Amino acid sequence: FLNRAAMKTVGDTDQEGKLTESWSLCTVEQVEDLKTLLRIFPLWSTSIFLSTPIGIQSSLMVLQALSMDRHLGPHVNIPAGSFIVATLIATAVSLPVIDRIFFPVWKTVTRQSMTPLQRIGVGHVLNIVGMAGSALVESRRFEVAKSHNLTHQLGSIVPMSAFWLVTPLVIVGIGEAFHFPGQVALYYQEFPTSLRSTATAMIALLIAAGFYLSTAMIDLIQRVTGWLPDNINEGRIDNVFWVLVVIGVINFCYYITCAILYRYKNVENAEEKSERASDG
Repeated sequence: FLNRAAMKTVGDTDQEGKLTESWSLCTVEQVEDLKTLLRIFPLWSTSIFLSTPIGIQSSLMVLQALSMDRHLGPHVNIPAGSFIVATLIATAVSLPVIDRIFFPVWKTVTRQSMTPLQRIGVGHVLNIVGMAGSALVESRRFEVAKSHNLTHQLGSIVPMSAFWLVTPLVIVGIGEAFHFPGQVALYYQEFPTSLRSTATAMIALLIAAGFYLSTAMIDLIQRVTGWLPDNINEGRIDNVFWVLVVIGVINFCYYITCAILYRYKNVENAEEKSERASDG
């Protein structure tokens, strides 16, 4: 169907063979570029929900930390908003470890370089595990608050260390070290030469879409359920995280389907670039 855009019809050219309306006729290259974008769009759309849970986790983590013991020693009190740094640190530390240790080990064991689609898949799994970890931590925090009769006391501090929040954040950070570079490699590898500069912008676009969606989801949950009241000790933030886990699993199944059906534009080129990424 799209090939028709590059087909000349009666009236497209004048007697000298020049196009009468250049905007109505595309080149073959333009048609093929559009086909490439349409082929990769389903894979790109699966990554939107990788950013959505991260946005929700970042917001709810601050509320959780405010109601927990944030002391590091007898005199140091960690700001609630600082715990999100654990994700950034985990990503920064994981990148060289993955590049210098994990990829060579993977190649030695499997005798193949890890493809961008496999990296993104690992990121999906770690993202789901991180959300499940946040749900378990919140369930524990809720039980501690309930056992100390703090459920209905607004602003009360639950006697549970806020550093329990760090583990899920670290898992999500490691996942980011897998799926974000994997997406950059995939888009840059598969995009047409004329759109290579747009490839890296796709990451920023899906992050923006994911965070906008996270805001919409929180608003929807507040309207439909009672899980996010002003006093989180009366709410069920753990249910919010479990919803993210369920949606994440569904999204991962969608990703697996898209990845199985997807065919690299140039298989040899894909393998060569994956090998360079693993060795470099």
